[in-house]
Amino acid sequence: MAAIVEKTKFSVPYLAKMWGVSSSKICGFIQSGELRAINLASTRDKRPRYAIDLADIQAFERSRQVVPSGGISTTQRLRRKAAAGVKEFF
Repeated sequence: MAAIVEKTKFSVPYLAKMWGVSSSKICGFIQSGELRAINLASTRDKRPRYAIDLADIQAFERSRQVVPSGGISTTQRLRRKAAAGVKEFF
């Protein structure tokens, strides 16, 4: 019986499709140092072929996680108090 091997390295196009962004955006994250990757190209002067480890993807997602600030929610509207004696029609 064949053993199931779980994939731990992902390509730039695969990750771009998974996140719904362009491949150039992923390469920008790599070049800025926000997302760690290894270059699998045969020589350094050729076009890079990046492979991103699953642990590095998870670390990047944790660093980019949005945490509510506890203030007014973005879904709540800020309203002015109605002036006395004024009827609001809408």
